[in-house]
Amino acid sequence: MLVPIQCEFFALEGVSELMDTIDRVQSGFDHPLQVAGILLTMFDDRTNLTRQVAADLKEFFGDQVFRTVIPRSIRLAEAPSFGKPILAYDARSRGAESYIRLAKEILANEQRNSGKSA
Repeated sequence: MLVPIQCEFFALEGVSELMDTIDRVQSGFDHPLQVAGILLTMFDDRTNLTRQVAADLKEFFGDQVFRTVIPRSIRLAEAPSFGKPILAYDARSRGAESYIRLAKEILANEQRNSGKSA
């Protein structure tokens, strides 16, 4: 499971609720649900709040936080209003490039993890 988290204060509060829900699903349904990674979204490194939220999440989740972040972007916000994914709306935008980097990071993690279990 990929967990997107906005770099906002209230998002931090929701994380603990989500982790409790994951624990309940795992134990109550005997389901092997696992967190593949934590994705920081609406990331704006010009703000202290974003930097603090990112630091808190990295401290708590460690290596589960993806290196790739999704920036706060007007193009990302506009794409749904045109009924298009960001890669169709503006493939050269910072947001689209970030999602491409994320996909590559996920694939690399999967290859690395499948090599460990072999």
